Formats: sequence, C-alpha cells, structure tokens
Amino acid sequence: MEKMLYDNRELSWLKFNKRVLEEAEDKRNPLCERLSFVSIFQSNLDEFTMVRVGSLHAGEFSEARENKTGMTCKEQLTEIGKEIKKLLEYKDNIYEGLMKELETYGVRELRFNDLTEEEKDKVWKYFEQEVRPFLSPQIVGKRQPFPFLKNQEIYAVVELKTKSNNKKIGIIPCSNGVLKRVIPVSADGRRFMLMEELILHFVGEIFDRYLVESKSLIRILRNADIDVDEAVGDDEDDYRKAVEEVLKTRKRLAPLQLYFTRVMDDSIIVRMCDYLMLNKSQIYHSEAPLNLSFLFQIQDTLHDQKELFFERRIPQKSPMIEERRSMIEQIKEKDILLSYPYESMRPFLHLLNEAASDPAVVSIKMTLYRLANNSKIVEALVEAAENGKEVIVLVELRARFDEENNIRWSKQLEDAGCRVIYGLSHLKVHSKLCLITRKGKEQIEYITQIGTGNYNEKTSKIYTDYTFMTSMSEIGVEAGMIFNCLSMGRTVDETTHLLVAPNCLRNKILDLIQGEIDKVKDGGQGYIGLKLNSLTDKVLIDKLIEAGQKGVKIQMVVRGICCLLAGIEGKTDNIEVISIVGRYLEHSRIYIFGKEKEAKVYIASADFMTRNTIKRVEVAAPIYDEAIKDRILEDFSVYLADDVKARQQIDGTYVRKGKEGKINAQEYFMERAYKNASENG
Repeated sequence: MEKMLYDNRELSWLKFNKRVLEEAEDKRNPLCERLSFVSIFQSNLDEFTMVRVGSLHAGEFSEARENKTGMTCKEQLTEIGKEIKKLLEYKDNIYEGLMKELETYGVRELRFNDLTEEEKDKVWKYFEQEVRPFLSPQIVGKRQPFPFLKNQEIYAVVELKTKSNNKKIGIIPCSNGVLKRVIPVSADGRRFMLMEELILHFVGEIFDRYLVESKSLIRILRNADIDVDEAVGDDEDDYRKAVEEVLKTRKRLAPLQLYFTRVMDDSIIVRMCDYLMLNKSQIYHSEAPLNLSFLFQIQDTLHDQKELFFERRIPQKSPMIEERRSMIEQIKEKDILLSYPYESMRPFLHLLNEAASDPAVVSIKMTLYRLANNSKIVEALVEAAENGKEVIVLVELRARFDEENNIRWSKQLEDAGCRVIYGLSHLKVHSKLCLITRKGKEQIEYITQIGTGNYNEKTSKIYTDYTFMTSMSEIGVEAGMIFNCLSMGRTVDETTHLLVAPNCLRNKILDLIQGEIDKVKDGGQGYIGLKLNSLTDKVLIDKLIEAGQKGVKIQMVVRGICCLLAGIEGKTDNIEVISIVGRYLEHSRIYIFGKEKEAKVYIASADFMTRNTIKRVEVAAPIYDEAIKDRILEDFSVYLADDVKARQQIDGTYVRKGKEGKINAQEYFMERAYKNASENG
C-alpha cells in the first residue's frame, strides 16, 4: 500500500495543541509561564471543540469524505475523541506536577478537608453569608424540567436519594456574575479554594432533605459553528442588526461535550446524556479543575518572585524610524518594515494620527478584523473623519468570537462619520490593508500599509507579525482597486504586484512554485521557503509535493496544522517542516521563491488554507526593497536554525531538534531589537 502523504486537518491541530501542552511541561520555561501554557491549552481545546468538532457533528451521518485522508465526519469524530482523552490525561498529569512545584512557594489549591479547624469555620461562615444566598439549586423532576446549562459554565451535579429510595438529580450553577471563583484562604491568597469546590462540599446542606449518593462538577461545551451568511441571507435590510440577532442563538446551540471531575454513577451519566442528547463517547473525565483560567489569577500572587516569570520584555524602537520626523515623509523616502512584538507598533499609530490631521490627506481606507478593547486605531480613524477626511472602513462582523466587539466598533465609527462597509457575501475579508491617499503638489500620492496580523495593540505585543509600509504608487493603485471592489460588493480579478485572494493569490502561488520547478528542469536550483500558521489547501500541498519530487528544496515553518507529511522517503524527503511554539504566538506569514538575490519575497495575511486562498479576501505584498528583503530572508534562516523551541515534523510526528539547543529564534529577535534600539539611541 502506498504511503499516505497527508495528515487529517483536525488531528494535525490536536498535535499542535499537544506542543502547547509540552511547553507547560518544559522546565526550561519559568514555572508561572508553564501555568499559562496549560491554561492556553485548555482554552484552545475549548475553541476547537466549539468550532471544528461542532462543524463535524453537523455532518456526522454523511458519507462524504474529506479530500486528504478520505475520512468521514464520523470517523474523524471517533479519532478526535480518542486523542482528546489522551491529551486530557496528559494535561491532568502536568497540572498535578505544576501544583506540587508551586507548593514550594506556598501555593496550594485546597479542598475543604485540607483546611485547619479554624479555616473550616471561617469558610463555613463565608459560605453561609456570601455564597448560599446567591445559589439557585434545582432538583430535576416532573414539574422541574432539566435546566438549560450555559456553555462553558461549571455546575455541581448531585445524585440524591429520597426516603422512598427514588433517585433524583440536583443541579447548582457555580457562577452567576456575583460569586468570585478564587476564594483566598491565606492572607496572601496563595492558599485558596475554588468556588465550585466549596459549593460541591456543602451540597448536603443545600439538599438537606435528601441523601447525597454521589456528586461531581460538570461543564458542557456547545456548538458555536454558526454560518452567519447562511443565517442572515441576502435580503436583510440591516446587516449589522441581523448579525446581532443571529449571534444570540449561539449561546443555545446543541451540546457537544460534557466534562466531569468525580466518579459519577453510570445511571446518572446515562440520564445526563439523555437530557443533553449526548452519547457516552462525548463524555470526558478530568482530574484537574474544569476551567484553568484561574491560573492567571494565581500568578498574580507570585508577582514578586521574578524567577517564576519570563524576563520582562517590551517592544523596541525600530532602527528604520526617526521618531521626531513625519512618518509620511519617511515612507516616501523608503519602504519601512516593522516586526512585532520585537519592535513597537507606535510608528504605525503615528502614521494614522498624522494622516488624520494632514491637510493633504484626502482619504483613509482600512480593513478591520480584530481590534483591541481600547483601540487607538479607531480613535485615529474617528479623528480623521471629524477632521473632514473621507474614511472608509471595512469592519468584518464575522470574525469569530469578535463579532460583538466589531459590531460595537462599527457603530462608533459610523457615528463619527466614517463610511462603514461589511464585506462580501460568503467571503470574509481577512486582509490587513490600509491606504492613505494624499493630494501632492504634482500628483496623487499613496501610502499603503500591508500586514500579516490584526490592527490590535494588545496582540502586537504577544504575536509575531510584520507590518510593511510603502509609497510605491503601483501598490497604492492596486490597494485602491481592492477597496473600490469591496465597496461595490465584488472581488479583484487581476493584479500585477499584490497577490489578492480569492481570484489572484492561489493561482499566482502555483505559478511561482512552477517557476522553481522550471529552474531545476533547466539545470538550476529551485527553492521555496514558507512560514505559515497552517497548511491545508490540497491544491497547494500537491503542487509542493510535486516540486519537492522534481528537485526543488522546500523548507517550511508551520506553527499549527500541517496536512503535508514531510520526510517520507522517495515522496516528501525534499521537504522540511518545523513548528515553533514559544513565548510569543508565531503569526507572521512569509513566502519565498528562489534563493538569495533572485528570491521573490512576500509577506501575507493568508495561510495556505482553502478558507484563506479561495474563500476569503487576503492580501500578500511583494518586498522589492533589497534591505528589507535581506532582513526577512535572515529572519527566515534564524527560524530554520532554532533548536530550542522548534520541533521537526517527520511523517506526522513532531520531535524536538535537541535537548540542549543554542538558538531560540524569538529570543534572538528580541535581543536584536534591544541592541538596535540601544545603538540608535
């Protein structure tokens, strides 16, 4: 049988989340940072379940097979369930180990029986006075139907026995917006109880007319995979209002998984499954608390222990920027590249603020996908509109889990006089594009910014991204064409410089790959370097496999999903894939075709996923400036050399390059940024 060349998308993602969990186990990371990684693992898994597992459940009884491994939805769900159970066991072991290590610093998660007699008395009084009045217990019966359980909330579930030996289920919500989840037991807060454990301990007091047979904490995850376009339709007069209405339904979508913490009687599990319409394969046991977000609060009690955290690092001043000079004038002189989080986002904010007050600026056009809660970007756009500039903003209301935030910003922008548009039917606008148009003395001038990440001040400090700014008129004209098409509800059909999905990105990348194949055919060297978050587009995967088999050397840095299996003898052994998971979230996308001086280099908002290449509006920018091109090529070589945080993928298995590595790419880039800032004063 021929060796499989592809990995399943969902199973590949679970391998990525395992790499996140491995960072929680890696003792080279400071202890409190390892707490962060285990919490991130859990929040990642929640989102994966609500979106990807939810999508698969919709097709559970379909015989359709996905296009790489040929698995049906049901087969994928079966394998996902097996892998999640393994990961949960791994997570529980890591959590237990971390909590033991924390005891050295006086940190301990307590159960009631761990308390001293004096502490028990204080906690009992706290329960009676501060907790019990806010609880809403319910017994499930003929006149008390099974309650609606909120997505991701924790509940105490109790098996109760009546005097006539009947069994009932009691349920108590453990959070209601009033109760604090972490209850400090010691003055410094390092010895603590979780609210759900306190409530569970006292369930006998709450259901005092029954005998408690067994008890557990539970948490359910509901489907969040809503197709907004399908739900809203094309005939809605007020698109924003229609999206708001659709989002309300997400909170009540079908349950997908149930997690529990104690040993529950099988009869209770069966009844819970009946009420929630789940089967036993959707039930998971966890020894660790059901929501690990509280770990960030525990970190706060240890802030004086500097050795438990990464060394404090802040984004530095870019050596390409003269801070006291006009950003517009500097960009007119030369292209500028910023690299987050190593370099500060401030120069781009300065550019927007300058454009807002510059008399020569006629318009500012921008695509917004995810924004910070207190967005300086929005402030600058509002100021520009108030100053009489034409401000056109495409706000993507379908950015998953940011929809409500974006609805709020769209209203604020509209109220300030900006023209707000909402993208295209069935095509999310995921590009990071800003166009400033000026009326120069002799001709129209353009300042174009193209990025790999969102216009978000918060994530610019924790995600690795590039932002590229240029005054090249040809790029400005194409950016203007993109905005004009979006304003008219259509997509760009052809470009010369920019790669623009959905019509002129994938096809141009295929041509670029073919160009490297042709070089080998003509006796030269073909080379492709890619840095992506995910690789799932089978058309591009197959072309990369073809290129590798025809002698093109391919090196890829793929943080998350990678459906191409590298290193298979005679098939993909000319393809190298590494994944880097570290302090910062690797988010920048780089495309390289060719070596050294002849290399064609792009930065992009698009991963090599079908959803990016043909189902979204994405933009990749060519880098023509030789100094910037050299810098990106150097950055890529540093990523490839990483032997601390990089894992190499061979046939779907990820292994660290070595135990005693010397090059941590992220640390290298931060050290470089500090050095550059110091040398440039």
